[in-house]
Amino acid sequence: MLSIRVNGPKGKSVFAEKQYQKGDLIEKSPIIVIPSSQWPYIEKTEIFNYCYDWADNNSAVGLGYVSLYNHSYHPNAAYKKNFQDQLIEIYAINDIKPDEEITVNYNGNPEDKGEMWFNVVD
Repeated sequence: MLSIRVNGPKGKSVFAEKQYQKGDLIEKSPIIVIPSSQWPYIEKTEIFNYCYDWADNNSAVGLGYVSLYNHSYHPNAAYKKNFQDQLIEIYAINDIKPDEEITVNYNGNPEDKGEMWFNVVD
């Protein structure tokens, strides 16, 4: 179970409403593929901030909570792109307690400290 809360400078954040163990599937979210030909229009909108890179140079926006997880260089979850089923899956990479914010590393690899296009609040 998950909830969305306003979390200070991070804005909307996803929080655990129950305990998750390392390796647990937290969410399986369908996506909407945004063809690369439409990207110039999308990057001028707020949706830009909620997109994932997708197959064949396309992008995707997740339904459910998946586009609302905040970035962290010390995440407690990771995402996996399931191209065949057009899903993004979120897995716990650490134990997560109830009322704890669930975060992912937007770079894809939880260890990646690559620069973001925004100021990171970690």
